[in-house]
Amino acid sequence: MHSLDPEMAQHGDDDGSSPVTIASLHVYPIKSCAGLSLAQTELAATGFAHDRQWMLIDDQHEFLSQREHARMALIRPALGDGGGWTVTAPGCAPLVLPVVAAGEALRVRVWDDAVDARAASVAADRWCSDFLGVPVRLVQFVPGQRRLSSARWTGALEAENSFSDGYPILVTTVAALDELNRRLVLGHHAPVTMARFRPNLVLDGLGPHGEDGLDELQFDTPDGPVTLRLVKPCPRCPIPNIDPDTAVAGHEPGDTLSRYRADARVDGAITFGMNAVIVEGVGRRLVAGQGGRGTVRF
Repeated sequence: MHSLDPEMAQHGDDDGSSPVTIASLHVYPIKSCAGLSLAQTELAATGFAHDRQWMLIDDQHEFLSQREHARMALIRPALGDGGGWTVTAPGCAPLVLPVVAAGEALRVRVWDDAVDARAASVAADRWCSDFLGVPVRLVQFVPGQRRLSSARWTGALEAENSFSDGYPILVTTVAALDELNRRLVLGHHAPVTMARFRPNLVLDGLGPHGEDGLDELQFDTPDGPVTLRLVKPCPRCPIPNIDPDTAVAGHEPGDTLSRYRADARVDGAITFGMNAVIVEGVGRRLVAGQGGRGTVRF
């Protein structure tokens, strides 16, 4: 297994920081379903507002993802009037979700965590079950509870999450995708879009995988300063091999990534992007096109 390319370990300027620009912002209202690109987003305690606030569960109350149900990629939420959601999928009438679920109170599981949730409705359960072809329920995260990221990676900083896998914000770069696509094309494979990697925050201005060596991202917003700390490389499961437009699974880009993205920090797992936590800035807004700086980890 190859280690990270030495050429990709070059980060920062002489002052120990690098200028960055927010290339794009993304949220995934229903865990493991299609995402939304945003012009701006507000930081909540659990990450970007609206991100992973809803989730599909099985009859054991365990979360579902594209790992087992690739067709989840075709379920597309859109923000409706009054702050609710309109959800669409091929061959289905639109599903309208409330701002706040008022169904049955449930205890659900996300990996090793037990979390309080509320069922959306019987109609929502039926809609999702019919589309996926298996019995499922749609639930919403109950605010006010504290589901924390692993202290092994965050140290003394307590980072809250909703239904994300384990960290509130995923950061990657335009250059990382460009480098991957360069290698895919050299290998006679089709290039891929960033939607495969489901980031929240995409940066421009860094070299390929420049986020790997950053410690913190700092943005001076009109609402006040925002500081994000990059704490853990993001190991990749097979989901990036699923085409988000068709839900068809293949072997790329996973096979190509395996040749150059093994990361010793996570026991040789294949990584793309960095998990980040909020140091400062809850209630403040990030805007696409905004500039900031990334401080280098030493």
